[in-house]
Amino acid sequence: MPVDPSAALGAEFEPAKASWGAKDVILYALGLGVGVGADPNDPAVLRYTYENGLKVIPTFGVIPTFSALGNLGAAPGIDINPMMILHGEQYLEITADELPVEASTVTNAKIKGVYDKGKGALIVIETRTSTDSGEELFVNEFGVFARGDGGFGGESGPPAGNEPPDRDPDLSVETPTMPNQAHIYRLSGDYNPLHIDPEFAKMAGFDRPILHGLCTFGNVGRAVIDGLLEGDTSRFRSIKVRFAAPVTPGETVVTDMWKESDSDVIVRARVKEREVEVIKNARVTIR
Repeated sequence: MPVDPSAALGAEFEPAKASWGAKDVILYALGLGVGVGADPNDPAVLRYTYENGLKVIPTFGVIPTFSALGNLGAAPGIDINPMMILHGEQYLEITADELPVEASTVTNAKIKGVYDKGKGALIVIETRTSTDSGEELFVNEFGVFARGDGGFGGESGPPAGNEPPDRDPDLSVETPTMPNQAHIYRLSGDYNPLHIDPEFAKMAGFDRPILHGLCTFGNVGRAVIDGLLEGDTSRFRSIKVRFAAPVTPGETVVTDMWKESDSDVIVRARVKEREVEVIKNARVTIR
């Protein structure tokens, strides 16, 4: 059996160390496309790209965890084909007051859930990242969808939820990307060839390399911060999304937002050029 929930659940990975500084924070922002189609001298651009007064885009919290996920294929009860893996869901919660521009951290990871989706298996990996001194900074849940590894008879998982209300969005923000956006974003640590190698992308079932889902994830978070929070990154608490379809580098991502309360925003993202929904069942909570 490729996936055995009884063996996989609770399996822990080796702790992973990471560190970052201003250069990494700026590179991440440029990888998202901060400044594309905008005045480069705009304070809304400089706050993410200039070390004087630099702010960390909170979704940077997915970056230091990559090395902690590398042993998924060696986890007990998990025997899956890396070529058939897609990123299905993502949750990030900032547990610190705000992410620091510089830090040295350790990430602990474990398999939190294994769900039978019929055509595939959804494997949820929880990571907790703290500074070397023990202050927790953020928590992630990565939902990895292993195509072709479902049908083992397990639970299907909780319902998606976070459906938009039946009315126009309260705000929509357009975020353009460049044709070489994935070339830049991957330098933050996600070197999956699916996002740069045309032959690999075809073997994985795509016509061409696609943009990292976590790049779109970051731009959805940034749209909420810049559109609703006046750029105040400290008010961003959490974001949960489902990835519905890939973005092709060079396309424009439109983030639609519905304010449900002072602390909850339902969001979705779509590609403007094709009117295809790329992120759905999504919610951002704010402080």
